[in-house]
Formats: sequence, structure tokens, C-alpha cells
Amino acid sequence: MSSAKTIRGQTGDWEIVIGMEVHCQVLSNAKLFSGASAAFGAEPNQHVSFVDAAMPGMLPVINRFCVEQAIKTGLGLKAKINRVSVFDRKNYFYPDLPPGYQISQYKQPIVGEGIVTIDLPGGETREVGIERLHLEQDAGKSLHDQHADYTFVDLNRAGVALMEIVTKPDMRSAEEAAAFLRKLRAIVRYLGTCDGNMDEGSMRADVNVSVRKPGAPYGTRCEIKNVNSMRFVAQAVEYEARRQVDIIEGGGAVKQETRLFDSRNGETRSMRSKEEAHDYRYFPDPDLLPLEIGQDWIDRIARSLPELPDEKKARFMRDFGISAYDAGVLVAERELADYFEEMARAADPKVAANWLNNEVLGRLNRDGLTIAQVPVSASANASILAMIADGTISGKIAKDLLDILWSEGGDPRDIVEKRGLRQVTDMSAIEKAVDAVIAANPDKVEEVKKKPKLAGWFTGQVMKATGGKANPSAVNAILKSRLNLPDDV
Repeated sequence: MSSAKTIRGQTGDWEIVIGMEVHCQVLSNAKLFSGASAAFGAEPNQHVSFVDAAMPGMLPVINRFCVEQAIKTGLGLKAKINRVSVFDRKNYFYPDLPPGYQISQYKQPIVGEGIVTIDLPGGETREVGIERLHLEQDAGKSLHDQHADYTFVDLNRAGVALMEIVTKPDMRSAEEAAAFLRKLRAIVRYLGTCDGNMDEGSMRADVNVSVRKPGAPYGTRCEIKNVNSMRFVAQAVEYEARRQVDIIEGGGAVKQETRLFDSRNGETRSMRSKEEAHDYRYFPDPDLLPLEIGQDWIDRIARSLPELPDEKKARFMRDFGISAYDAGVLVAERELADYFEEMARAADPKVAANWLNNEVLGRLNRDGLTIAQVPVSASANASILAMIADGTISGKIAKDLLDILWSEGGDPRDIVEKRGLRQVTDMSAIEKAVDAVIAANPDKVEEVKKKPKLAGWFTGQVMKATGGKANPSAVNAILKSRLNLPDDV
């Protein structure tokens, strides 16, 4: 993934300009304008009301909870909540859009300008402006692979509430684009306004990419539709920016159009020429009055907001003394942050953060699990760290113990006692192990006299001989004495 602000072309450097329109499905039991279920995964056309199917005479009724979720999200984006907003009809024909229009918001959205702070490597942060958030209903889904001759239509998704979050063109690299989507996903998940399940389509991004010479006016942008992962967003940006530079430097002109990202080949492909707003013939929906929101309702929602990722990150750094990087990793998921806090109450926070980031997350990634599926509790991990701290077990045994708990469960202290995993602190036993390793490796003894830093090899051999149970500090002290090594080794 590229972090560069520019890409190199034959005629010099080009700046990438990126904006995004992210569709977040509102976490709600019912749809935006009907009482039909918004649950994912039902058999086709099981969650369809007469309103969703656009039967004659059916009128939309706004879902108050969806409005509250949009306001909550706007507040989480540090955005202005518009006291009056208007629902419009966005007219276009498609088989999975029964009325022939989508109810959306155009010139008067529910949420105005806001800011998202993105986290970049090295602790750097950058602000991305939010242009607006508006509520709209989703369309259904056309199924092209069910029959050789026909396209089927599933209207389960028709009418589901979406928040479309539109950024300003403030991002300048593939890395920043991925970081924005990652932070936005964290925010809506903390708020409980969208589950962020990109593989189920409940969060998907349209990515607008253009290139220009640094300082020049914006170039012609292309929109890459429905990208559903951070990795694919980064790949799409990098490919599309390079494609546009090659076109311009080859004497051509970039054509404004909508494109799709082919994840198999890592490239974007033309979908259609870009529609302008007037093609949709927007007009206020005559069945829905302007939406008027009282300030007291906004204030009540604001008071209910949870601690969000940026505030939690700052608190972790301040109260626990951990690095910006570690804090950023830990607050990326609310469940992970809670897990860490439980560990930090019973163990050294810096040690807990390091253990969690390296050992626990490493095993979760290896097994394809999320923090919600972690098989070892936070208290069990805190017990492991406590046993390292008081010398009951060594660091190596601690990792072995975590593996045992990961696959078998149980109480960590019971396992240490029953399996004889206690650290060996008996100096005479350690001396015997050290002497045995030295006696078996006279050639290495000669080497270490010339290169004292090779003493680590002896430490490793002694630890191996004792099954990782020897106290490493005691091993090192005895080795220095036996091999006459300087203190700074």
C-alpha cells in the first residue's frame, strides 16, 4: 500500500486526489419507510412490504429510530446537524427499484460538514473533511446467476436505510484512503449505528480518484463503485491513479465515468459514463414533509454518545503511558479496547498492550478469528503476565501456556502446577545445565571469547535443555561467570 503523496510519471510528479462516498447501512430492525425487517440473509423476497414493492397507494412513513441513528453518526463525525432537512425523489429506472425512484436527500441533508481524524504510521494524524451525511433507501438486488435466460430480482434489501457519508477531496494516497475507511468503520461500530460488515455489503465505498500536477486545479475524476474492503480501496486507488497519469502523459484526456474494481486482476474497468445530477431529475418527495428536528432531541442524543476511538486513544496514552501506535491498534475495535482495559486493571498496561498486540492478535490473525471470538479471557491473560512478573514462569513458557489455553481452555495457574511449568530458580540446577552446555561445545566456548556477543547462543541452548523453565536472568549471570564475559554483554 502506497503512502506517497505523489506518483512518478514520465513528465514528473503527479498528486493523487481522493474523495469518498461511503454507504453505511443503518443498524435498525426495520427499514427506513416501512415496517419490513432489515435483517440480512433471508430467503429472496421474504422481507418485502407493499411499500417496498411500490404497490399503488402505498405511502412511506419515516422510521424515527433511523433518523436518530443518522443524528448520532453526525455527532460522532463532529458534524453540524441540520434542524430542517428534505427528502427528495432521485429518479432512474432499474429492475430492482420498483417505484422508478429512490427516496434520498439532495440539497438539504440531515447532516452537514464534519471532520474525521485518520491515523497514519509513525503516530501521524490527518484530518479529512466530511461534506455531508444524508439518509436514503437502498435498492433491491438483481440476480444474474440463477437462470440461463432470466434475471431475478430480490427486494429484501429494497427500502433498507442507508447513510451516505460524503467526504471532501482531502485524501492524497492509497494509504490515507484505506485509513479513512478504517476509522469511519470504527466510529460507526462504536456508535452502534452500522455493523460495518463489508463482506455483507452493509458498508461499501464509492471512491473518486483524480490526478493533477501539485498545486494545479483538480483533474477529471472517475468514480470506482462499491469497493468493499480497505485493501481493495488501496489497490483501486493505486491502479486508477496510474491509469490516469498514463492517459494524460500519452496525450489523451481522462473521461469522467463510473468504473468497477476487478479484485481478481487488481484493476478498474469502465462501467458507464458518469451521470450528472440533473439526469436524476431530483424533486422533493410529495409524500414526505420536511424533517424538523428539535434541539432538545439532538442534545439528548449527544449526551448518550459513548467514548469514541480518538478520545479513547488519547486516554489510553495519557492514563496507561502506551505509545500512539499501540493505542491506535487497541482502539480500532471497541471489543479490543474493552479487553485491553480489563487486562490493564490487573497487569502492567505497557506489558499488557505489548502482549495483546503481539501474542493475542497474532494468534487471532493466524486462526482467522476476531477479538469477539478470542478463546482466552482477558483475566486469564492477565494471570499469565502476573506469573511472568513474579517469576513463576518464563517468557517462553508464558507463550506455551497461552497456546495450551488457546486450544484446551482451563485456569492458567492450575495448568502451570499440574504440568510442572514453574520456572526453575534453583541456582544449582541451572548451574548444572550451564556446565553441561559448556562442556558439550568447546568450539563455541573459544568463539565466544573472541566475540562475547555470541553468548546469546549459550543462553538459548540452556533454555532449550531446561524446556524453557530456567530463569533467563540466572542463566545469563552464571554464563557470564563461567565464560568470563564482560558485564555489558
